[in-house]
Amino acid sequence: MTLQLSPTELQDIQQVLQDFAPAQPAIATLQQHDGNLETSLEDLVAAEAGAAVYGDERKTLRQAFVRNLRREICGDDSFRARVEEYNKNPGKAALLTGLIVYLIDLVTLPINPAIATIVVLWVLKLGIRTFCDYTEPVEGQED
Repeated sequence: MTLQLSPTELQDIQQVLQDFAPAQPAIATLQQHDGNLETSLEDLVAAEAGAAVYGDERKTLRQAFVRNLRREICGDDSFRARVEEYNKNPGKAALLTGLIVYLIDLVTLPINPAIATIVVLWVLKLGIRTFCDYTEPVEGQED
């Protein structure tokens, strides 16, 4: 499944986050990849790792990052409540930036605001329950 923001969704996010400077690298990466959330996340995670990562290594790095991130956010009721609150009031910049900042504070992984922005948009695109189910490791897969 390719997770992609439509041009309209990307434009809406740009407008909502226009005054939130930490999200601008995420928006630029999303624009570069035509709204593709997974490819944008791969780019940002690889850049954060500080190493040249190519091909399958990029996917493996993203998968490991998402697997670890999933452990932390899917069981956090406060994160879930914040996602649901934003979904009731989409387009509210304060709620969206608050969700991004909360994610940065929540996880023990090193996560910069651009990565957190992509993750939050991914969760919002799928829905928190679907994100948690979609990223759940396949039985027999090492966790």
